[in-house]
Amino acid sequence: MSFSVALPSETLAIMNQSPTADAEAILDGQAAGSPTGNGAWKRRILIADDSATTSKQLQQLLEVDSGVEVTTVSDGREALAALIERPYSVIITDLKMPRVNGMELIEEVKKRRLTVSVIVTTGYGSIADAVQAMQLGATDFLTKPIDVDHLRLVVQRALRERALQDEVVSLREQLQQRHSFQNILSKNRRMHEIFELISHVAPTPATVLLEGETGTGKDQAARAIHAVSQRPGAMVAVSCAALPETLLESELFGHEKGAFTGAAGQRKGRFELANGGTLFLDEIGDIPAPMQAKLLRVLQERRFERVGGTESIEVDVRVIAATNRSLKQLVADGKFREDLFYRLNVVKIDLPPLRERSEDIPLLATYFAQKYARPGEATPRIEPEAMERLLAHHWPGNIRELENAIERACVTARDGHIRPENLPADVAGTGKQQTPFTIDLARPLSEQLAELVASFEEAYLRKALQECHGHVGRCAQICGLSRRSVSDKLASYNIDKATFKRY
Repeated sequence: MSFSVALPSETLAIMNQSPTADAEAILDGQAAGSPTGNGAWKRRILIADDSATTSKQLQQLLEVDSGVEVTTVSDGREALAALIERPYSVIITDLKMPRVNGMELIEEVKKRRLTVSVIVTTGYGSIADAVQAMQLGATDFLTKPIDVDHLRLVVQRALRERALQDEVVSLREQLQQRHSFQNILSKNRRMHEIFELISHVAPTPATVLLEGETGTGKDQAARAIHAVSQRPGAMVAVSCAALPETLLESELFGHEKGAFTGAAGQRKGRFELANGGTLFLDEIGDIPAPMQAKLLRVLQERRFERVGGTESIEVDVRVIAATNRSLKQLVADGKFREDLFYRLNVVKIDLPPLRERSEDIPLLATYFAQKYARPGEATPRIEPEAMERLLAHHWPGNIRELENAIERACVTARDGHIRPENLPADVAGTGKQQTPFTIDLARPLSEQLAELVASFEEAYLRKALQECHGHVGRCAQICGLSRRSVSDKLASYNIDKATFKRY
């Protein structure tokens, strides 16, 4: 899953296909003759018609408007090739054409998800043709002979709508760039500190230990470290929990022919395959005790022998280990070698759970909605009620659970809108559930009561901010507090008001 420039908080609204005043102002500037509209680049229109006379007339009519470049082709096949070769804002296509007709062209545009607005013209117009063309994705339908003024109006509207959609895409990309590092998306300050640490550590040969709950993105962090390190070799990953001890040794170090039953030939292990690159040892806390001793020796000497072999093989490998359990606690419990722990714990990176970086939920949810959108369809809009449930959920499975939830929502959302009912039941129901509170008689009442009050206060503030879309003044009115008091509380709970601004 190299980024940095501040964006307005309204960008989240734009990402969910809610055009903002800022975006419309930009477009108004383009239409009125801003640098974008007066020659820095031109909006392109493609005309597909088997009548050379009609194409020429339309070209002459449309090129009267400054800033518009018009290209003509004689059939749907040529039109499709032109659309693939370079971007066009609008295509005006006849329905009746040789080889590939207008309807087939629209279907291909939708199938290939080409970002172009389609206007259909035909001399054989019928309501059925119009309905079919619009269902396939055409933005307008004109019958011949074409009314010149109406054509200009339709084209201008299509150009404006396309410009707005392009702006939405551009702002979405800028947002992801602003809050992304090597395909890891986050607005969280702690995550950005991790990004900075990775940038400093990655070019060194130091061993890195990644700790974090399941689904927090340890594998992505490992890939980011490898990418920034620019080591010439590949990154090779192995799950220490997925293999029994008898197979893990062969998997890591390889084996010689005849080393054991079934060893029909020599096989290189992961250490050898990662030579010059990075070896990612996932779930290192589950490695058996005998293997811990062998792994320690390799990390110390950077040498090993294949199973059943005598040749000492030297490797240059950067090791990254990951675990969803505390290795320090495993050492204290006598389940992990202390000397191996210190060998792995040269640089430790703790990845926070998603519940501690709730400001990332809208960003990640929107990204996943874009990723899992139905082919040929726009990114589904996450409705405020659904986003409220996403923000309220505890996310024990972290980012992986959120991704699965949004994938399910995209599959079940049939009208382009993700609502609470499209989310998994345990996520959709969180808005009606109360946060459980465990009574611990070993701790003072005052201490537990303070925690309960703080938990309720934070939940109340989040609910109020959702209601007023992040407006601190209105939130203060709801809470019956001063604006300064609310601002202080938001800072103490690390609540980002921008997260709640019109999802």
